[in-house]
Amino acid sequence: MSEKLLYALARPMLFAMDAESAHNLTLPALRRAASLGLTGAIRKPAPDPRTVMGITFPNPVGLAAGLDKDGAYIDGLAALGFGSIEIGTVTPRAQPGNPKPRMFRIPAKKAIINRMGFNNGGVDAFVANVQASRFYQNKEGVLGLNIGKNADTPIERAADDYLICLEKVYPYASYVTVNISSPNTKNLRQLQDASELDTLLARLKQAQLRLSDQHKKYVPLTLKIAPDIDADQITNIAAALLRHKIDGVIATNTTISRRDVENERHHEEAGGLSGQPVFQQSTIIVRALKRELGDAIPIIGVGGIMRGADAKAKIVAGASLVQLYSGLIYAGPALVRECADALRGVK
Repeated sequence: MSEKLLYALARPMLFAMDAESAHNLTLPALRRAASLGLTGAIRKPAPDPRTVMGITFPNPVGLAAGLDKDGAYIDGLAALGFGSIEIGTVTPRAQPGNPKPRMFRIPAKKAIINRMGFNNGGVDAFVANVQASRFYQNKEGVLGLNIGKNADTPIERAADDYLICLEKVYPYASYVTVNISSPNTKNLRQLQDASELDTLLARLKQAQLRLSDQHKKYVPLTLKIAPDIDADQITNIAAALLRHKIDGVIATNTTISRRDVENERHHEEAGGLSGQPVFQQSTIIVRALKRELGDAIPIIGVGGIMRGADAKAKIVAGASLVQLYSGLIYAGPALVRECADALRGVK
């Protein structure tokens, strides 16, 4: 029985539960299945290596951050055939995130609203989970570690939190993503403003170069940005990325817009909207960044990829790699291979 059919059978049960409960059931089950060797039947994408940021990705389809915030399920997720796995967002100290309920499906639009709020067990527990994974121990693939700031850290001291996390995750990461674009941490997106971004990136780059010397390896830095930015902000962000020689940009995070879901249940819930409704805007951002950056800095396209054709559209718009999250919830694990097949030969 194919994984596509298996997921079609399982999805009604999962969708009968609230979204966070389903999430908390599925990931431990996947981890258990992987530990017992039961995931071997999942058909992986054929190799299609892409070298981006000096890293060779086995295929161009990655997992976006947010699904595994603590790095507790790396080995289970690796069994799905991703070309890279990005985990987090992690913060220096453990925090519970926002009150529940805080995740809502909009099935008619293949969308999700979440206001999780960087719930995680803190960077020390995160690093311990990474170290314990077979994926890390055996150097099985590309592992991105996504860092953020604690909710109670004043925005003017946000850089301190990012630097604490960077210091601790650096030795274990294939690349590190700086998340300044979640809408669920108060004032976080303020860091995308020109002066604040310039200061943050300068400090991060300085730390990256110091850590590179210390650990005798260069770990690329990527910046994850929001879809809710205008043309001037895109120009300013691109200029800052170039000025500070940041290694990549991830476009995009979730949106605060409710376009296309205005008449749906849960549309009024606070939080970031992901899934199909964000596809168009996130692809516009990819295309605009490509115009600004050219080939100087690679773009990782994420947002609303629900089928192989969507992944191809991100690459055509200018992305070098893509990432999935909400599409997995609606289409299941077979989406990884479908997207990888669609991207074969597309660069």
